[in-house]
Amino acid sequence: MTYGVGLLLERGMVLLSDTRTNAGLDNIATYRKQHVFEVPGERVIAILTAGSLSVTQTTLARLRAAMERADADEEHSILRAPTMLAVAAIIGRTLGEVTAEIGEKLARMKQTATASLIVGGQRRGGDMRLFLIYPEGNFIEATEDTPFLQIGEHKYGKPILDRVVRRDTSLADGRKAVLLSMDSTLRSNLSVGLPLDLAMIERDAFRVAETRRIEDGDPAFRAMSEAWSAALRDAFRRIEI
Repeated sequence: MTYGVGLLLERGMVLLSDTRTNAGLDNIATYRKQHVFEVPGERVIAILTAGSLSVTQTTLARLRAAMERADADEEHSILRAPTMLAVAAIIGRTLGEVTAEIGEKLARMKQTATASLIVGGQRRGGDMRLFLIYPEGNFIEATEDTPFLQIGEHKYGKPILDRVVRRDTSLADGRKAVLLSMDSTLRSNLSVGLPLDLAMIERDAFRVAETRRIEDGDPAFRAMSEAWSAALRDAFRRIEI
């Protein structure tokens, strides 16, 4: 399993994903689940993945093949699509087709394989937008009332996002919120694990402003985790009922 989260804020976007993939307790591996596509100064698109590797890798491979075609057009290439809505539609259509094809093969063995994606970014002349794409290819969008989306093992990291993330949250505080959300998930679910991939995209910059790989034992992440635990214990002790 995995955990991925994206925030859509007034000043930009923050995205975080883990890298753990497991097919049983004795078969654990690391795969990047955050993928960024840029045309600097024109558009930036980020994709977070969760679910079956066979589905997500095939989907990404088809998206890349469509981008690299000599006759790539705006109906098939996310680097030529006229809007982020069109980008989401292309990715959703591709994911839906791959899910159906692989699902049909696995059905004979009474197995299933699904995946979900978070897609965010901005094209010059358009708004910054963030979508959650379901296995069937349909999607929903982050809004001012709900400025974050999650995929995978989201329940452990959702409470802090519900309490602190607002549309006017700063990018720095947004980064802190997603890292603490991930820390809560890491503590409660062994199917989510380091390293982590973090990306920040400033509004109207049309490029990634910051990327960071957080490895196991990262001193800054460990210090943040310990400080958060201490703060929670202190708050717990001071509350009277």
